[in-house]
Amino acid sequence: MKPIRKEYEDLGVDGFYKKSGWHYTNPHEPQIIALLEKSQSQLNYEKVLDFCCGSGEVTVALNKMGFKNTTGSDPYTRQAFQKRTGKKALSLSFEQVIRKGLPEKYTAVIASFALHLCPPEKLYPLVTQIFESTNQLVVITPHKRPQLENLDGINLIFTDETPTPKGKQVRLKIYERSY
Repeated sequence: MKPIRKEYEDLGVDGFYKKSGWHYTNPHEPQIIALLEKSQSQLNYEKVLDFCCGSGEVTVALNKMGFKNTTGSDPYTRQAFQKRTGKKALSLSFEQVIRKGLPEKYTAVIASFALHLCPPEKLYPLVTQIFESTNQLVVITPHKRPQLENLDGINLIFTDETPTPKGKQVRLKIYERSY
């Protein structure tokens, strides 16, 4: 099996998820869980959108922590999410959110292993639309990207990281808007 990064290069992000989205699982789930548990005092998990939900790693972690009011959304991995969590997921793409926003208000939107895949020219419009429906945006990423703190009107209020078995870092950043 090829590493995900190599598959992205060979197939493109859309091609990868069209091929693998129905059975995708994030190999960094232990790091996602650890970061969500450690940041619990920083977040309001009352009503969460698990944006670009994969197979539900964030939703499963929040359920184990006692937070059950989570909605998933992903145009590619809805089936994997539903199979794993028993919950239906929305099918919102970056483009759809940019055009129409999110359908509800949330106490937090958590984007795990996704926003670094958004084309740079679409990142600000996407984040602006997300902030129309929440006060907190949480980004979990295997990169330093995206750096939303470089965008006008967005403040980084908390950051944490945890190592992978290979010694790389998975990062969690919590943002709020300042406008």
